[in-house]
Amino acid sequence: MQLSPLFPSDLGKHAYGDRHGGLCGAERERRESPVRSAETHRHSPLPVPARPAVSPSLCLPPPPDPIDHAPTMASSPTTVREVASEGVAAPTAPARKGEVKRSSPTARETTMLSLSMVAVQVIVVGMLLLSKLTLSAGMSPFIILVYRNMIAAAAVAPLAVYFEREMWKEINWSVCCWIFANAAFGDVLAMGLYFYGLRTTSAAYSSIFLNLIPIATFVTAIVLRAENLALGQWPGKMKLLGALLCVGGTMLVSLLKGPLLHLWPTNLLGYSQAPAANATGAHHNMVVGTLWLCGSCMSYALYFIVQERLVKVFPSTYWMTSLTSLVGSIQALVVGVFLVRDRAEWKLHWNLELLTVVYSGVLNTGLAFLLLSWVIRRSGPIYPTMFNSVCLVMTTVLDSVLLGTQIYLGSVLGTVIIVVGMYAFLWGKGTELKRAAMAMASPSQEA
Repeated sequence: MQLSPLFPSDLGKHAYGDRHGGLCGAERERRESPVRSAETHRHSPLPVPARPAVSPSLCLPPPPDPIDHAPTMASSPTTVREVASEGVAAPTAPARKGEVKRSSPTARETTMLSLSMVAVQVIVVGMLLLSKLTLSAGMSPFIILVYRNMIAAAAVAPLAVYFEREMWKEINWSVCCWIFANAAFGDVLAMGLYFYGLRTTSAAYSSIFLNLIPIATFVTAIVLRAENLALGQWPGKMKLLGALLCVGGTMLVSLLKGPLLHLWPTNLLGYSQAPAANATGAHHNMVVGTLWLCGSCMSYALYFIVQERLVKVFPSTYWMTSLTSLVGSIQALVVGVFLVRDRAEWKLHWNLELLTVVYSGVLNTGLAFLLLSWVIRRSGPIYPTMFNSVCLVMTTVLDSVLLGTQIYLGSVLGTVIIVVGMYAFLWGKGTELKRAAMAMASPSQEA
């Protein structure tokens, strides 16, 4: 919700260079040629994002990535790149040569940051509801992926040419392989599985799993030993507590219904989905949908890990997004050809199908991507995830009001527990980032 992350947990090098001294070729050339760099971005309508790791699929803010200043990567995903991106370093720390020191946001800019993130959440909610309607009408998930990724690539490509015209020279076989893997995990597996889960369940239920992506990334990092679980400190305890609360809240939503709540008029659009044959069939659909959505969360966790590697070899914002969308469209086409044999189903009609793919490609990947990139550049990757609950609440309310999804007491209690757990996790993560920033600033002050 790209989604809005929106919902992600959890590097090493700054997106445009190594904080320990080394710079990528394109960045070195740019810094050595300030006149040409100024000419390139002179009329930029938006600041060029400094951290490209934004998920173009649902426009989710990236999970904080595993720290990479040690050869083994066996430490917390509190990262040098995130610290640089967040600007949480001690104010007295001297700026390195060639490093632009970020000023504190003004009151007006703080308001704009909040409004931008609310706008991103609204875009993601619209994408979820439109996709639910289109999928329920019979459109294949992979057909949606093919067209929306194609439109997204076309929408972001002009920005890549304008802002990063020199970055295409950095593309080589290694970059192509990482882009292929990035598209496979993010655009095909993660979004494909998510659409299958969305089609089987509801928009409100599926939005819960977008909030679990940080937890899935955190667990994956622990399993891969890219992060240590520091239970001896309060941030580590809060992260573990937040993860357990999120998992418990999800189980509560899935297993406990409770009394039906009549809070407002429902199903204003007169939406009707083909009902299950019986209660057993409905339960089966919910179980299958939950498995699809869990698979999507794990795919997103792997996607962020792959993207972290891609950023190191190809520190681009717009080229990476455009090429990933293009390759993802081709991959989805290859898979879709085997799943959808009827050629008539591949034809877009001038109805909800066309609106969904254009909306997802232009607004969800285009406009929301720009807003997220700017917000992350100004406030860091933790700030956008604080707005995840906005998408969750909006989706739940609109899904009930417009599509008639019933709301039970158990789902409300489970959602509240998930929100509390998510903020507990983010508090622990943010505290780790600040401590890492202070630790980085101390050697600079001593020097």
